Amino acid sequence: MSSRAAPKVAVIKGGPSAEREVSLSSGRECAAALRGEGFEVVELDAGPDLPARLLEISPDIVFNALHGRWGEDGCVQGLLEWMRLPYTHSGVLSSALAMDKIRSKDAFTRAGLPVMPSMLASADEVRRRHVMDPPYVVKPYNEGSSVGVYLVNEAANGPPQLADDMPGTVMVERYAPGRELTTTVLGAGLGSEGARALTVTDIVTDGWYDYDAKYKAGGSRHVVPAEVPREVFDACLDYALRAHDSLCCRGVSRTDFRWDAARGVDGLILLETNTQPGMTPTSLVPEQAAQCGIDFGTLCRWIAEDASCDR
Repeated sequence: MSSRAAPKVAVIKGGPSAEREVSLSSGRECAAALRGEGFEVVELDAGPDLPARLLEISPDIVFNALHGRWGEDGCVQGLLEWMRLPYTHSGVLSSALAMDKIRSKDAFTRAGLPVMPSMLASADEVRRRHVMDPPYVVKPYNEGSSVGVYLVNEAANGPPQLADDMPGTVMVERYAPGRELTTTVLGAGLGSEGARALTVTDIVTDGWYDYDAKYKAGGSRHVVPAEVPREVFDACLDYALRAHDSLCCRGVSRTDFRWDAARGVDGLILLETNTQPGMTPTSLVPEQAAQCGIDFGTLCRWIAEDASCDR
């Protein structure tokens, strides 16, 4: 980082992915917080001119508030490495691994973490027949925020009629019943040695935890810390740290779980790890940080100061 009194931070947000609106909200919130922490902040809506804009601005740090493809799958990270600009969150390989749900599950399995059986299938085949006995879930294998997720229950009369804009290849995963739990991990910093798992949130919804439940006001209710047995709470912290480690993440990650209470700790299943968690007013990471005594400004400052390249 430069020795200037007010480091210049370029907050990149928006972009062309299906999660553009969430990213714009995350970017606005983080930019405002960073200004409050004394940084000089420039906000950039990421488009084809992003390299030229970054060269023009010459920031000390790039705060990556992009979500979805191109922003959290290793693409923009590779650009920033090439430009030698320190950036927030995980690096190229970690971002690419986490975004590819099949490969990240392979990494979790090697780390001894519990996941549900899954497979890749063509979208046309999934429309024609049940490629797996219901109940199962169909989703893109390289998107986030529950974009394009279909739940096929046991009473389904036929296979899901996927939208035309679904990718040609999708992931089909055995449905994990139970409650939705999530845990945030921060990389080394904030006075601790190594990564730190914050707490566990129980996400309560009236139905499926889809895009609207995640981001619309009143779409879900968060119980933090989660009111679950201590062994389940501790397992969430442990699994989230091991998932963060297995993907070689840095900065902030958030790992999502399903928990079948009838099976105790054996009912805890790891769904996925997000290397660019949302930072909107309804997002889980700022809420967990606040529960642990880390206000939003402090969190954003730490994320910015943790920025690097070549990691």
